[in-house]
Amino acid sequence: MKDKFSTRIEIALDDAQLRDNFSGAMQFLRDKRQQALPDDSHWRKLRFEGERIRQQVLARLPALLEQLETRCTQNGIHVHWAEDAAEANQCILRIARQHDAKSIVKGKSMATEEIGLNHFMAQHDIECLETDMGEYIVQLAGETPSHIIMPAIHKNKAQISKLFREHLGEDCDPNDVDRLIGVGRKVLRNKFKHADMGISGVNFAAADSGTLCLVENEGNGRMCTTAPPVHIAVMGLEKVIPSLNELPTLQSLLTRSATGQASTTYLNLISHPRQTGEKDGPQEIHLVLLDNGRSRIHQDADMQSTLACIRCGACMNHCPVYTRIGGHAYGSTYPGPIGQVVTPQLEGLQEKAPLVSACSLNGACGEACPVNIPLPDLIRRLRARIRTNTRHIRPTERLLWQLWRFINMRPRLYDLTLRISRWIPWQGPTAWRQERHFPKPASKSLRRYMAEKARTQQHEEDA
Repeated sequence: MKDKFSTRIEIALDDAQLRDNFSGAMQFLRDKRQQALPDDSHWRKLRFEGERIRQQVLARLPALLEQLETRCTQNGIHVHWAEDAAEANQCILRIARQHDAKSIVKGKSMATEEIGLNHFMAQHDIECLETDMGEYIVQLAGETPSHIIMPAIHKNKAQISKLFREHLGEDCDPNDVDRLIGVGRKVLRNKFKHADMGISGVNFAAADSGTLCLVENEGNGRMCTTAPPVHIAVMGLEKVIPSLNELPTLQSLLTRSATGQASTTYLNLISHPRQTGEKDGPQEIHLVLLDNGRSRIHQDADMQSTLACIRCGACMNHCPVYTRIGGHAYGSTYPGPIGQVVTPQLEGLQEKAPLVSACSLNGACGEACPVNIPLPDLIRRLRARIRTNTRHIRPTERLLWQLWRFINMRPRLYDLTLRISRWIPWQGPTAWRQERHFPKPASKSLRRYMAEKARTQQHEEDA
């Protein structure tokens, strides 16, 4: 019997428009990133520094979080700790009710997607409106983001134009992007003006100064954090950094890997609520520190590097599986390679086991990660745990792996086996074939091909 993930994959693969949208978008993002990082030596140096910073953070995480809480409190920011999604939602609802908030404008935040904040607030008759244009489009369509950086990347201009016509009564030429953006901006501008509360995520938080850092391109994040009288920032525990000294490196890695920019249009640094004599800014700031399984991951030495992620989305852009099925097929807040690693750890290894199988282990995600998270290794470790936790290896399967090992340790036998295998009508295990097409063996092995190529080159040189 097929699981829901397999069904979603089939639906995505049957949607030619969706595949076309993703194929073009992923290639565009990969090209932009390549243009932003033309110097390979500079990229390696930057990446090494980013990895060093993130690993140091994980080594000192509890102490840095305590320091962050102390400094934020001294700055006048109210700090709340949320063990899980339910506690985070209740905390935000409590603050909203204290201020009789009925209208909330929200900046882009994967942490709030993770806890299902919009749906929760709607259940309590509080409007929580997304103001990032991509997030707004997705919310209007009644969908969830399909990418952590580009939420509406699965839609093209014609689909967005149709959406605006159906929901906003605005006729827009699909080719007039400025007009499309203008329609959304007109709606959002009025919401900013009358919002009772603003909610944002946090890209990084400097522990030594109690400064919240937000990067964005549209200005909506700045409006959400300054226009309403109350600002709530929701942050995963792993987003803390020692100081602002580390910010330039991490911001450079984030923006180049995410959107191919040297820097985003806006960099917001928030250290305290509105001070005496200041003309704008919130009168009250709350920081919600979200655990939701992160402490458990941090205590797992084999999987701790999961928390080094800076949420750039580069692993998705380079993943051949994600490119073909899109984000919604994963059925989780975090899709793609990082989602395959994060989601099972946050929501249960057995419940999300199918996600871990959606990987060819080609290694592209690991090479693309700007902080050098060993994503292929983490996926392999999770697969091993799933195997260990579900059942023992069957005797037949054990025998096959022993045979595989025996053949692969003997080059001549390996070569002979490859030659013979081309004449065998392989089918593979039934369960395996439910989600995959069995590959047709090549006419010649890579080893044979390279040997023939070397002989040809040698012959040309001799001639």
